[in-house]
Amino acid sequence: MRRPVKNRNIPGPDRVYNSPKVGKFINYLMTRGKKNAARNVVYDAFDLIKEKAKTENPIEIFEEAVKNVGPLMEVRSRRVGGANYQVPREVRAERRLSLAMRWIVESARAKKGVPMHRRLADELIAASKNEGEAVKKRENTHKMAEANKAFAHFAW
Repeated sequence: MRRPVKNRNIPGPDRVYNSPKVGKFINYLMTRGKKNAARNVVYDAFDLIKEKAKTENPIEIFEEAVKNVGPLMEVRSRRVGGANYQVPREVRAERRLSLAMRWIVESARAKKGVPMHRRLADELIAASKNEGEAVKKRENTHKMAEANKAFAHFAW
């Protein structure tokens, strides 16, 4: 069993929406320590979501997107008797959140030729509808876990 993690730095809530998840998402988006630039991208993306989805609260779409992208199962490598097996494991809640945010940012960065706030808004809207690259990544992860179900008895 894992021992509890101590003294973990928890990012504070963001300034506009007062949401700890959005504060964490801004940190995931940030590159080279430019937090203000990351904030601007996220808030511009949320403004675009307000327009496109015709909703007052873009946080609902953000929460739905993160929930839809987060994987429930994943495979971890396990060495047993000279052979490596891909063992399916359940994903803990913190890891599910961090993987979801990472995959959304990666899939938004992968698209080129459009400003980042537009790419991010499109990816969040698509993920909230269970579409887009980040959701495909989750589906692939689930397929891998399903395909390797036979090795579940190697779980530790």
